[in-house]
Amino acid sequence: MAVNKNDYDFGGWATRNDIRCSDGRTIRRDAFKDCDGKSVPLVFNHNHSTVSNVLGHGLLENRPEGVYVYGKFNDSEEGQGARMRVNNRDITSLSIYANHLKQDGANVIHGMIREVSLVLAGANPGAYIDTIMEHCDADEEEAEIYPPFESEGLDLYHTDAPVTAGKEEEPEEAVVHAEETAKEDSKQEEKKPMADEAKKDKTVQDVLDTLDEEQKTVVMALIAAAAEGAGEGGEAKHSDEGENEEMKNNVFDNTVETQDENTLSHAEMVAIFKDADKYGNLRDSVLAHGITDIEYLFPDAKTIDKTPSWIKRPDGWVSKVMGSVKKIPFSRIRSIHANITADEARAKGYIKGKEKIDEVFLLLKRETAPQTVYKKQSLHRDDVIDITDFDVVAWMKTEMRGMLEEEIARAILVGDGRSALAEDKIKEDNIRPIWKDDELYTIHAIYNVANSATASEKAVAALEAAIRARKDYRGSGSPKLYTTESFVTEALLIKDTTGRYIYETEEQLARKLRVSEIVTVPVMENLSRETANHDTVYLQGIIVNLQDYAVGADKGGAVSMFDDFNIDYNKLIYLIETRCSGALNVPKSAIAVEANFQ
Repeated sequence: MAVNKNDYDFGGWATRNDIRCSDGRTIRRDAFKDCDGKSVPLVFNHNHSTVSNVLGHGLLENRPEGVYVYGKFNDSEEGQGARMRVNNRDITSLSIYANHLKQDGANVIHGMIREVSLVLAGANPGAYIDTIMEHCDADEEEAEIYPPFESEGLDLYHTDAPVTAGKEEEPEEAVVHAEETAKEDSKQEEKKPMADEAKKDKTVQDVLDTLDEEQKTVVMALIAAAAEGAGEGGEAKHSDEGENEEMKNNVFDNTVETQDENTLSHAEMVAIFKDADKYGNLRDSVLAHGITDIEYLFPDAKTIDKTPSWIKRPDGWVSKVMGSVKKIPFSRIRSIHANITADEARAKGYIKGKEKIDEVFLLLKRETAPQTVYKKQSLHRDDVIDITDFDVVAWMKTEMRGMLEEEIARAILVGDGRSALAEDKIKEDNIRPIWKDDELYTIHAIYNVANSATASEKAVAALEAAIRARKDYRGSGSPKLYTTESFVTEALLIKDTTGRYIYETEEQLARKLRVSEIVTVPVMENLSRETANHDTVYLQGIIVNLQDYAVGADKGGAVSMFDDFNIDYNKLIYLIETRCSGALNVPKSAIAVEANFQ
């Protein structure tokens, strides 16, 4: 092949035959004979991040000793900077990127060279620039430059899998022919050899943003292929059986490579492989460098249940309260009681000749009027139509019914807790709370205990007060204890003098208190009231049979759901309400156990 050397800036061996390279391969004669006469890109350190890294081109010439290249730098700032460094002999080593490889064991017998690269240290000791063309009037050539490295004692490695000193690495799929001879060389490799080496390195995202859509497609295909081929833990594999391997695509290669093709890459994707240790494996490193906001590719999150779950207080007690009260079909409740407990109501013995005395007893009367209790919600009709995963209206109605019943159950036991001046308060004259009811109906078992007492001592005092108050209880049937989780916990932790728990189960505790069941009510935690003597007492529990508590509602006053539509605002409006009254109707039918901490 006739070459006009005056058209080129330098000449050198792109690769030499029959020399063992640092990856363990040996390139045999005429392995790249099909590349004879072809022109390939000339780059620095196999850097493909931007088109500015193309420094020029090289003309390949297949020779018996190997493949010779005539290099020509372009007129770009980078190209002329590289030419200056070559002329100054700052850079003398060459490297190739090749694919479509065929191997016989470790011997490369065929392949296609896709690019030639200037490198700081080459893996093939025989690949170097041996001639620099001096373009003068006489067209003279400068003397031959001898190889900078000997073939023995070299510490060579593939940069797609950094080598630990003294440990031989298995050849890998994406192969880079470059070497690290010392820490100083490694530091030099991280510097830019071009004229812009003082400039701040661009990030991968900065580089990607400079590409058009077609170029981005090629780059993404390269990254995806590298990630797929890297395997678990980022380990690539070489074939010792002569099987074909590959590095999918080169940016400068328009040929689509198939799965059975092998690739030899010298110093490819340096930044990605340098970060492999930081990310833990090659796959993560490739993805971290190549794809910004990779989470966009993740599958959409899916809800475990179609309907959102409620965050709410435990409400098992609500059904027990509402299911236990006595329901009557009228809302105005009147209770009349004749008190025959006084001595005046007792039967008397007769003495002959004495006047008989009439019995005297007190009549007591109480009336309770109803109040409306409601819950209102609204939804925009557009939202109802757009929510297709579940029936949002039915879901919301379930919440409205549950919260209405909880509010009524709370009002029955302890009141709604709102200020007496609040406009939305459930009045205690309409739904009378058992805790705050008159002494005629609720026995207030107040006990004194030192504030400094232990939790166990306080629990014992509460149990004793409840048991002693039971002698005055006049309610029907077997009552239940409605209390807090804190009270039950402390009662179950009471120990005897030997350290043994006195009550091992709630059932044992219930039998001690002579109640049929213990029901924990979260809304009873930390409730207090002020007595007539201006003492602050804290509620510990209520013992009552709710069959003695009447809840009355007239026809139409029962719990009802109403729907409406506001045509002006395109809103669906939902209302659930009841109009009812509630009160204990049996005297001495409840016991409120209260602590006065002193």
